[in-house]
Amino acid sequence: MPFFLVPFLIQLIVGIGLQALGYLLMPKSKSDKSPEVTDMDDPTAEGGRPIPVPFGEIEVTGVNIIYFGEKHTATRDIKA
Repeated sequence: MPFFLVPFLIQLIVGIGLQALGYLLMPKSKSDKSPEVTDMDDPTAEGGRPIPVPFGEIEVTGVNIIYFGEKHTATRDIKA
């Protein structure tokens, strides 16, 4: 009976060791939020401000934000 337990214990020790090694070699994130998301920390809602309509690739700054849900950025590639 004890001979059936030895291979199981060896596999268990190897498995736990590999998981610990994988956790130690896992890349660590530098920050939780990207700079684009932290830019929206102070939203504004002013009457009479123009609403920008971007075409192509431009950077929109000073946006008049009326509502925002969960803060995230999205990149969309439009292929013609």
